[in-house]
Amino acid sequence: MCRHVAYLGPEASPAHAVVDAPHSLSVQAHAPRDMRGGGTVNADGFGFAWIAADGAPVRYRRARPLWTDETAPRLARSVRSSAFVGAVRSGTPGMPVEEAACAPMLDGTWMFSHNGVVRGWPDSVADLAATLPTTDLLRLESRTDSALLWALLRRRLASGGDPAAEVARLVSDVDRAAPGSRLNLLIAAPGTLIATTWTHSLALRATSRSVELTSEPYDEDDGWRQVPDRSLVTARCASGPGESDEVTVTVEAIDEGGATWQA
Repeated sequence: MCRHVAYLGPEASPAHAVVDAPHSLSVQAHAPRDMRGGGTVNADGFGFAWIAADGAPVRYRRARPLWTDETAPRLARSVRSSAFVGAVRSGTPGMPVEEAACAPMLDGTWMFSHNGVVRGWPDSVADLAATLPTTDLLRLESRTDSALLWALLRRRLASGGDPAAEVARLVSDVDRAAPGSRLNLLIAAPGTLIATTWTHSLALRATSRSVELTSEPYDEDDGWRQVPDRSLVTARCASGPGESDEVTVTVEAIDEGGATWQA
């Protein structure tokens, strides 16, 4: 399984989470602690994206191991942003190893990552794929389950529904179509961070002004807590991104129909 991290709060550098922390993404790429039967290393690519000054995301990704890339550490240390997402990839057998398959995937102001696998791919989700316009399928970034999940979610976000509710509903729909799938999804935009746990780990560290999410804690701080399985995490800035905004975080359980309630 892949690994991802995300941050929302006052402007900060992604370097600690991505390359500098004792158990940063760079370490998790070759020495993960919890693969849950989904491979041994996360060496099939990486990426990180952040919200720039104009409110749009900027991304750097490559189809090679993070620990081999000379540019990533310097770039991460040069960036400061109010929201960022990072990921390392363990490709599912039969799916391509290419830059386009690496998270984060982008659309408008949204950044997306998927940690997991869709069971029975692609037959199991053919009916869900059929709900998309043909042009959406033709524009898939890569022939992977993650790219299809992002296409489905993008379409739902464009319909104007509440992003957190749409994420929870998608996880439920895919699990019904492909039981046993691992569906830790993560999306972020200016002022908003949403994630799910679905048969894989996610840790949360939050203050009144910031929130961090990660598949595996990247340092030994005692502020990390595990998010229960089958949960939806929603974090929002009170009035949008900024140095003085408070961040509110809710953790809700997801039922089989995609509905949520306070955990």
